[in-house]
Amino acid sequence: MKIGLLTQWYAPEPGPASLPTGLAEGLAARGHEVTVLTGFPNYPHGRIAEGWKQQRRLDSQVNGVHVRRVALYPNHDQSALRRVANYASFAASARMSGLDAMADVDALWVNYSPVTVAWPMLALHRRGIPSVVHVLDLWPDTVLASGLGGGVGRIAERPLTALCDRMYDAGSVVAYISPGVGDVLASRGVPRDKLAYAPMWADEQVHQPQPRATARGWDVADDTLTVAYAGTLGGAQDLETLIDACARVTDLDLMCLVAGSGTHEDELRERARRVGASNVRFVGRLDADGMARLNATADVHYVGLNDHPLAATTMPSKVQAVLASGRPIVGALVGDAADVVRQSGGAAVAPGDVDGLARHLRELSGQGREEAARRGVLARDFYEREFSFDTGASRVEDLLVKAAGGGRRG
Repeated sequence: MKIGLLTQWYAPEPGPASLPTGLAEGLAARGHEVTVLTGFPNYPHGRIAEGWKQQRRLDSQVNGVHVRRVALYPNHDQSALRRVANYASFAASARMSGLDAMADVDALWVNYSPVTVAWPMLALHRRGIPSVVHVLDLWPDTVLASGLGGGVGRIAERPLTALCDRMYDAGSVVAYISPGVGDVLASRGVPRDKLAYAPMWADEQVHQPQPRATARGWDVADDTLTVAYAGTLGGAQDLETLIDACARVTDLDLMCLVAGSGTHEDELRERARRVGASNVRFVGRLDADGMARLNATADVHYVGLNDHPLAATTMPSKVQAVLASGRPIVGALVGDAADVVRQSGGAAVAPGDVDGLARHLRELSGQGREEAARRGVLARDFYEREFSFDTGASRVEDLLVKAAGGGRRG
């Protein structure tokens, strides 16, 4: 089958590019003829990546995938206007310089975020190409919750909602990554028979089970139960709850390693000092080798989200990454993410529930490292059943076949 992928993000970009890149290469490995329409790499630094020279369009063959790149305005700073220019320039350029690359595909997979991709998608829809619209971030909710653009975001809410509705209407299938998102889409008028559950997977080249370290890093003793957090030290991750809970269990043989950097780093360090969380150690940003050492040292990982309107339907990619690494999760989460943590052998409390998290840390410490390792096996098994790349790619492949089976629209 000839499959097209429409996505602003693609390798060698990190982060949001990993899903479409893995999907494209996985579908090609399954024997499909795959074409990707994307932009020139500029994420996350907001400048064209080293070794690349931007031009109107560029075709290449990469790992069995035909990649059509089109020009865009590179930017990823905090300016709402410049971010919009980045999104809109890709959409306009894809429509002007990329549609011919998709002319003969049997079905199109659309990375729905940012929703400006609606412009080239709808143009291809008018040419009769059926599509699977994959809702990876719920718009316009994501933009409004992030505060991007302030009052401008509120003004844009209605036109963004209308654009989303047009994508849902045009798509042959609308895929979603968590049950809560499916319910929201249904409440917004998307027919249930058009909706399909298709969760994300982790980068399995990076996140694989590792044996526990024989020589543990950061001077952690052999018997010490170790909780790790790795990621952004910002306001959305509810790290205050983790620090305050750790301060209440300093009588236990428990260590918490916090890796990463962010806007709240200094505030979090000061909080740990102020509340007496002597068992919390900040280890800074880690490279790939450092992250591997952290995971080999850790028995449990922490994942948290502040209590915001999207928390109940948000599925942080960190959840899949930790489960793929064969480690259980203790989290401050609600909704779909909390359900997954509990079903995979971990423990979850509501955001801000310091007492509840402290109780779970006490329980985990009392059970010891061997029980944590047993839960880690359950976590990896759950990942294999629900989130693995093979499972996810098969779901998307089936949806594309279903979309193509509906035939081209005249």
